[in-house]
Amino acid sequence: MSLILNAKPVVQVMKENLRQEVAALKAEGIEPTLGIIRVGSRPDDVYYENNIIKNCENVGIATRSYPLDFSISMEEFTAVMTQVNHNRSVHGIMLFRPLPKQLDEEVIKHLISADKDIDCMNPINLEKVFEGNMSGLLPCTPAAVIEILRYYKINLQGTNVVVMGRSLVVGKPLSMMLLKENTTVTICHSKTKDMPEVAKKADVIIAAMGKAKLIDDKYVSENSIVIDVGINDDGNGKICGDVDYNAVAEKVKAITPVPGGVGSVTTTLLLKNLVRACQSQR
Repeated sequence: MSLILNAKPVVQVMKENLRQEVAALKAEGIEPTLGIIRVGSRPDDVYYENNIIKNCENVGIATRSYPLDFSISMEEFTAVMTQVNHNRSVHGIMLFRPLPKQLDEEVIKHLISADKDIDCMNPINLEKVFEGNMSGLLPCTPAAVIEILRYYKINLQGTNVVVMGRSLVVGKPLSMMLLKENTTVTICHSKTKDMPEVAKKADVIIAAMGKAKLIDDKYVSENSIVIDVGINDDGNGKICGDVDYNAVAEKVKAITPVPGGVGSVTTTLLLKNLVRACQSQR
């Protein structure tokens, strides 16, 4: 019987730790506060904002919303970002993307203060990861993968890990974080030859290709630990991962579900980064 690596107990432990850290900061007279910048009123952005606010309230974090008009100019947006950067009572910034076409994300990612960048947009925070410095604000999805593996006491040292996907959002920074855990990392991508055979030999397979149900039983063995980062539409209005869960779940050592896996922990990592940013600014 495979071990199902559910996010719920991981999130519960993380939130309890966050409540204690937030309480300690408040005892010093510091109220950890997240600034949420949302351009326009896309229904999914509004839903996500409400979800983040609810999660923040659950651990005692305050929030401050900055709703902006969809037609806002780059100059006006820069003024708002500068204001939030300089506001000492706001400790972290969450910017919803994608942005409207008149706003240049390549410029904006350098505008957001690296000290408040809880979603790791600013290249400075990614550069630290690539230098092997994990003391700063970490990209949330890769960090969620590590959190799950640690919670379930999966010893990574000396293991062979295949990371399927080479994006700057997940694959590349996650590979650096895994190297810090003393693993041997192989990065696969769309041009990799014999990918099923490469994956099958790994102790841990991390699927982050962005293709629904790409990974089937040809990629795994009975000793595989499978971490599914993917969030896709299965074509029937439901969410599925990059792994064909039904084809794989009973044939591996352990697996994360979708939903209820990496994505759930990722949201909590935003709060962890906020608290870390607040502690650093203190």
